[in-house]
Amino acid sequence: MRQTKRDELVEKATAIFYRNGFQATGMDRLVTETGISKTSIYKHFKTKDDLIIASLQLRDTFIRGWLFRRMEELAATPLEQLIAMFDALDEWFHQPDFHGCMFAKACSEYQDPEHPINREATDHVARISAQLAIIAGRAGLRQPSELARQLALLKEGAVVLATMGRGGTPALDAKAIAIKLINEATPGK
Repeated sequence: MRQTKRDELVEKATAIFYRNGFQATGMDRLVTETGISKTSIYKHFKTKDDLIIASLQLRDTFIRGWLFRRMEELAATPLEQLIAMFDALDEWFHQPDFHGCMFAKACSEYQDPEHPINREATDHVARISAQLAIIAGRAGLRQPSELARQLALLKEGAVVLATMGRGGTPALDAKAIAIKLINEATPGK
């Protein structure tokens, strides 16, 4: 399928927002770095916030697709896939283009929980949790929704620590805790 000008804009803007943040990225910078005129940007999006929301939606689709696909590539069973999430995160943290969590950045820059950008960002974590609950259910684990929320918390915490760049192995540390939680949720243990 051929990429539209709108798709091209969202893709380029997503990379710029991810690298530089939302409020630090003005329209002039978007014009310069995307090569797309302000007129064209405003033809597709009424406001910069609308473009940010479209960027968050694209990033959400990408991150969830990558993460759950990578978990399946790394592990054969649902139980093992939950643990493999942290191996996938560790790989991501070591990529040269790792700049933290775009959704955490959005929440920190748009702190009002009713702001559409904040809602879009928090919805990402809810979607991750929901998918983890499905996987935990397939693994036959007790209280899959509660476990999924705990694993999502570990995931987000690992991302924050990796973003802070203080060294260590946040994904692998989170993995050790996740294994304990999964063991506690395993029937018969």
